[in-house]
Amino acid sequence: MQILFNRAPDFPPGEAHEVSPLIRRLVAPNPSAFTFYGTGTYIVGRGKVAVIDPGPMIESHLQAIIDALAGESVSHILVTHTHVDHSPLARPLQRATGAPVWGCGPHGSGKHEQGVKVEEGGDLDFVPDRQLAHGEVVAGTGWTLEAVHTPGHTSNHLCFALREEKALFTGDHVMGWSTSVISPPDGDMRAYMVSLDLLQRRDDAVYWPTHGGPIRDPKPFVAAFIAHRREREAAILDCLGSGISRIREMVPRIYGNTIAPQLYPAAARSVFAHVIDLAERGVVRAEGAVAIDAAYRLVR
Repeated sequence: MQILFNRAPDFPPGEAHEVSPLIRRLVAPNPSAFTFYGTGTYIVGRGKVAVIDPGPMIESHLQAIIDALAGESVSHILVTHTHVDHSPLARPLQRATGAPVWGCGPHGSGKHEQGVKVEEGGDLDFVPDRQLAHGEVVAGTGWTLEAVHTPGHTSNHLCFALREEKALFTGDHVMGWSTSVISPPDGDMRAYMVSLDLLQRRDDAVYWPTHGGPIRDPKPFVAAFIAHRREREAAILDCLGSGISRIREMVPRIYGNTIAPQLYPAAARSVFAHVIDLAERGVVRAEGAVAIDAAYRLVR
C-alpha cells in the first residue's frame, strides 16, 4: 500500500505561523527520526486561547510560546498524550499562564486499570488537573474542542476536534510524514486499529498532527493506514509460514532498505504489537511466554 505522505519542510523553530483562521503552529527545536522537524505546538483561538501539546522541556520553546501569546490569555492547556516530546512543557507553561492542564490521564493510565505495567520512557510526572473522557467538550471565545479518545499509540492518547473548522488535532495517532510506532505494552495494535476505524467514521475535513504538515484529505489517508497495517500483518504471517519464527529475523525481511538499520529496534516494537494481537486472536502461538524475543508459530 502506497501512502501519500506529506514530507514538506516544516516552519523554522520558534516562529508562530497562522495556518487557519483559528489555528497557529510553532515548532520546537527537537528534530529526530521520530519527531520529524520537531514537535508542533498549536494555539487555538484569539484573545483567550487553548494550547495543544506544549512539547518537550526546552526553555527556548517555552519562551517562543509565551512570546506568541503576547497580549492574550490561556484558558486551557491540552495534551494529546504523555510521550516526552509532547507533555513535559505543560507545567512550566501553566506556571507562566495560570491555565489548567487537561488530558486523558497519567502515562499508561489506560493500561494500569488492566493491571499492566507500562514501559518507562514516557512523561511519568504528568498528571492532568482535569481529566477528559471521549466526547467531552471544552470551549472558549469562538472555538470548541471535543476530546476524541484514540488509544493505540499510547493508551491515554486523545485527538481534539475543532468543531468550527471541522479540523482534528491528531497528535501521533495519524501523522502526515510517517506511520506511528506502536510499542507494547502501552502501545496496543488492536486498540490502534479500532481507533483508526473510529476516525474513518468521522467527517473531519483536515488533520493537524503534532509532527509534520496537515492531512487535507483524511479518509483515503486513514484507509491507506489501515491497509498498510493489514499488509504488515500478512507479511508477518508469511514469515511464519516460511519458517522465520523470531521478530528480530522478521524485521529485515519485512522492512528491507525502506528504513535505516538503526530504526530496526523501533520497527521490532511495532511488529511485536502485531504479534501480540495475532496471539490474542489465536492465530499464532509463542513457544513459552509472549515476548519480543520469543519464537512463534502459526496455529494450524
